[in-house]
Amino acid sequence: MKKGLIIVESPTKVRTIKKIVGKNFEVAASVGHIKDLPKSRLGVKVDNGFEPEYVTIRGKKEVIKKLKAAAKKAEEIYLGPDPDREGEAIAWHIAEELKDLNKPVKRLLLYELTEKGIKEALAKPGELDRKKFESQQARRILDRLVGYNLSPLLWEKVKRGLSAGRVQSVALRLICEREREREAFEPEEYWTIELYFETDEGSFVAKLKRYKGKPVKPKSEAEAKAIVEDLLRQTFKVSRVERKEVKRKPPAPFITSTLQQEAWRRLRFSAKKTMLLAQRLYEGIELVDEGAVGLITYMRTDSVRVAKEAQDAARAFIEANFGKDYLPKKTHVFKSRKTAQEAHEAIRPTSLSRTPESLKAYLGKDELALYDLIFRRFVASQMAEARFERTEIHIVGGDYELLASGQRLVHPGFLALYRTDEEEEANLPQVEEGALLKLQKIDPKQHFTQPPPRYTEASLIRTLEEKGIGRPSTYAQIVSTIKDRGYVETDKGYLKPTELGLLVNDLLIAHFPDIIETGFTARLEEALDQIEEGKRERVELLRSFYETFEEVLQRAKEEMASLKAGVPSGIKCPACGEEMIIRMGRAGAFLACSRYPDCKETRDYVRDEKGAIKVVEKNRETGEVCEKCGRPMVIKRGRFGEFMACSGYPECKNTKPISTGIPCPEEGCNGTLIKRRARNKKIYYRCSNAPKCEFILWDEPIKEECPQCKAPFLVRKKQRRKEYKVCLKCDYKEEL
Repeated sequence: MKKGLIIVESPTKVRTIKKIVGKNFEVAASVGHIKDLPKSRLGVKVDNGFEPEYVTIRGKKEVIKKLKAAAKKAEEIYLGPDPDREGEAIAWHIAEELKDLNKPVKRLLLYELTEKGIKEALAKPGELDRKKFESQQARRILDRLVGYNLSPLLWEKVKRGLSAGRVQSVALRLICEREREREAFEPEEYWTIELYFETDEGSFVAKLKRYKGKPVKPKSEAEAKAIVEDLLRQTFKVSRVERKEVKRKPPAPFITSTLQQEAWRRLRFSAKKTMLLAQRLYEGIELVDEGAVGLITYMRTDSVRVAKEAQDAARAFIEANFGKDYLPKKTHVFKSRKTAQEAHEAIRPTSLSRTPESLKAYLGKDELALYDLIFRRFVASQMAEARFERTEIHIVGGDYELLASGQRLVHPGFLALYRTDEEEEANLPQVEEGALLKLQKIDPKQHFTQPPPRYTEASLIRTLEEKGIGRPSTYAQIVSTIKDRGYVETDKGYLKPTELGLLVNDLLIAHFPDIIETGFTARLEEALDQIEEGKRERVELLRSFYETFEEVLQRAKEEMASLKAGVPSGIKCPACGEEMIIRMGRAGAFLACSRYPDCKETRDYVRDEKGAIKVVEKNRETGEVCEKCGRPMVIKRGRFGEFMACSGYPECKNTKPISTGIPCPEEGCNGTLIKRRARNKKIYYRCSNAPKCEFILWDEPIKEECPQCKAPFLVRKKQRRKEYKVCLKCDYKEEL
């Protein structure tokens, strides 16, 4: 008989653990959850203390059978699913299935899948945590009560297949509200004035700051020109030179949210992709000398705590690879948020001997990139501060005050390993107080205030975290869900609400304003934490929530407008003059005459930058003729966007994608680039002669000749939050 059976949720973990625990232990996997609420009904006994009705997940009966067979042969059972609420729920459901065997059951908390981490967990196994399980059950039931009731309401009022959720709808609301802010934004003109000076030591630029002690903020070209003319009459001298050392502390090691944010910013990985890659690194990679071993600690954490031995290992690594100058006098200790689970560590490498360079042969390109990011961030977090010398030159000219500032890197500290975008250097020449300056030129520049930017995945996750919405295990799923449901699309890296998303959000806000309000959702998250801490009862929380929710739900069923019936648009029907209404079809939202079926006029529409509805011209001509019947080709819109179709439909059903008009760059090819959409909804461009011509472009082409090499087109690329037009054939690059 085996001494023990270790049950985890992932088959990958099985391989990693088996190598370490030896022959005395059997290791098996549940392959995720084995039980859940039923799909076909609510599955919550509302009138009986909100008791959940768990059922065995389809396909898991055979898994349970194998787990029971393995458990019969073991003296003890160790349950080792992930050390979080979801993992605790998996452990409890497994324990319930095995309770008739009357075997000792222990909880195994595996924070890192290394020999040290696994043996320490086995040496000190814990008990199943009922409070953590109660907290998970409360979250699952809350989500079911909201989703199971709101989703059918949207099916009835909008269209089938939609969903609403307790947290996903709040995320959608944030994105839609940001879009409304952008639409309402009115840009304001303002000007800045820069003065270029020359000295014996070199030239530099100063910015105009004050006039007679008050800030200078010209609002028009006329104002700016008047100030420039006055400045040209002044004599300028240095009034004060200030030099001081500025220190910059290293960033904390990653937690789930910051890893997702930085992986998006640096690597352009979605939150979902980041977590899938991190899961692989945590569960174990097969290495030649060590076998399967986990490369990082548990990746769902909101704590920046670092174990003492890991801190010591980092200091030893820094001294050996960078020298003592890069070691801080005291070990850096970072402060976690109040709600953080301090039992977890921050995300870090399990061993600093496994450098990214040493793992190139074992990891895929994306896995290596993410591991390298985690490795560098952790080591950098324990390095010395970066030190800069900051210089400010204060200049006066009559009643005008100017300022020139710059900084010089004195000691890189952590920046030697982990650079950010903020350490640009601007060296200023040596000048003395009272020195007269020679003016070279004055450069007034026009600017306009910018609307608040749309969210990226990274900034949305940061906002959710700051507002206390969701937890480390849910961020990626929240973003993924609203994209998968078609409520949000990605536009040049930013999250933009679709017409469907805006319409659904408006309906939910009109009828469930409190349920999808950020403060209310954050308070629910706090309540779930309180259940885990034993400060609140699950049933009491559910009852308090449901009493309010049920009342609002019943009212919404009666009062919510139906998009199937149509909602007013304020647009007159071009055929009969009556108002058109917004309706939802397979291809998305469209305008239909309110007199249907007497008037069957329909039109597609778009919204302008202010959110106003603009009717799309029906069957816009393209100038091309159908190669099958000779009739004009027109532009139509379907569920996947615009396309060209024969105007002779339905007699002729010829369709084809819309060409960009940009010639294919492949030598000898006479095709043009056409816009296509991949299965993952990502836009790409390929030759119209495909599959004969295999040219594919993943960057958006710009119909503009390269000024350097005369290439027929440029492409749009985004780097460090700026957009550029770039030539693929030479080094031409210009900011857009």
